[in-house]
Amino acid sequence: MRNSVLISVFAQDQSGLVAAITGTLFDLGMSLSATNFNVLGSGAEFTTVSDLPPDTTALEIEESLNALAQLEGADVKVSPFNLDANQGPSGTITHKVTITGGDRPGLIARLCEVFGQYNANIVRLNADRIPDGTQDQYFVQLSVWLPEEKAEICQATIANTAGEMKLTCEWEVL
Repeated sequence: MRNSVLISVFAQDQSGLVAAITGTLFDLGMSLSATNFNVLGSGAEFTTVSDLPPDTTALEIEESLNALAQLEGADVKVSPFNLDANQGPSGTITHKVTITGGDRPGLIARLCEVFGQYNANIVRLNADRIPDGTQDQYFVQLSVWLPEEKAEICQATIANTAGEMKLTCEWEVL
């Protein structure tokens, strides 16, 4: 069994942050697997699942990251990852959908409920609010796995749901 860890960093966003983190992990012999980075307001979140190299401990990784000037005051956690580090078939992105338009309370919840009705798996979800004078605009992008036999009806239902909310919906099939 692999000795995998989940590395989570939440810090003040700044240029060079990802380079500092990934460079340090490379120097420690880490090979990054599933990795994400997001700017959240003026903060930033970096997460990765990686196998521990021989003779490297989670504490060493945490101490090395905490020593970075870019991570002063950051929340750094390295913890065991006891799940399978390999994604199953439903972790493969088959479709991307982008929904845009004005603010609609409950938008993300409604979209996620529809995906659930069709046994879809949301692999990634990104949502951004873009200031636009009197009414902010929203940009929501979901990368999903859709069961082949339900893909067409799920796409139509998502498009109809967006249309009912006076939002635009664009699909990309991968």
